[in-house]
Amino acid sequence: MSSMATMPIPHAENDADALVGGAVGVGTGDPDDVPDLSTVWLRVFLEVARHGSFTVAGRVLGWTQSAVSRQVASLEAALGGTPLFDRLPRGVRLTGAGRSLVPHAEAVTARLRDAGRELAALREAASGRVRVGAFPTADATLVPRAIAAFRARHPGVRLTREEGLTPALLDGLTSGGLDLAVVSTTGHAPLDAYELHHLLDESLYVAVPAAHPLANLPSVELSRLADADWISGSSRPEGTLLDTALRHGFRPRVAHVVAEWTAKQGYVAAGLGVTLIPALAAESVRPDIALLPVRDEGAPARAVYAATARGRHPEPPTTAFLTALREAAAKIPTPRT
Repeated sequence: MSSMATMPIPHAENDADALVGGAVGVGTGDPDDVPDLSTVWLRVFLEVARHGSFTVAGRVLGWTQSAVSRQVASLEAALGGTPLFDRLPRGVRLTGAGRSLVPHAEAVTARLRDAGRELAALREAASGRVRVGAFPTADATLVPRAIAAFRARHPGVRLTREEGLTPALLDGLTSGGLDLAVVSTTGHAPLDAYELHHLLDESLYVAVPAAHPLANLPSVELSRLADADWISGSSRPEGTLLDTALRHGFRPRVAHVVAEWTAKQGYVAAGLGVTLIPALAAESVRPDIALLPVRDEGAPARAVYAATARGRHPEPPTTAFLTALREAAAKIPTPRT
């Protein structure tokens, strides 16, 4: 079956005249030159070829016969004056050049239709890809919920995810390896060079063994644990969640350096110390430890953002994933202190 399906063309002779005047460009004669052709000419040409008549083609397109004739004449002129149709007493017939042009015209118009559909799908976030990065605790609840909602709405978009610390994720944005990164202010990574979309200000919990004397309190001031052994991802509090302890007037004694969140919980459950748990990880704690909201009159422990590269317009799938992140962030519980 021929692919010369009817396609929409402006239904006005004035539009046809404007196109004739605005798109003609004759090549230099070099066979490698790309002719400057209007796609309207090609579509009119295919319609005439399909019906064998300028008059019928004009009726189908909503144009006059003379407007159709001018479109074909412009196409012939742009192709070096090569006749595409033999004019017969009743209608027209493709010349050899016209028959040669038909598959090329069909291919061009088909590719343009495909491009239009593909761009429309991207605008609607129905296709394409989005590459997401996130720091570890964001992967506990926030990011999985956002991914689940995003995939339900946009099943045709390919989503890839990687985990890392904020500095590495920002490098991924800069290099173009990531489209969006969920980052935090922990560690004071330089964020000014990126577009930041605020998701939440994250509160802190202190995790203590279930049998700890403070375990049943509704909340706790961090200074009450100044003499406790602490479990942290670094031996130094600076640049970590334990920065909060410095703000509360004491330098915590880090007894165990443990990087992974579930491992930290195991050390707490064994009675080896206490640790800070951010709100993003609070829903995935083991049952043999207690979480106490930290009473903090100062600023939140850290802000969480979705970061994108500055100066690079986010593609629709990225914008759609940002929406899913914001919705998931709104459901993160806030501890009552």
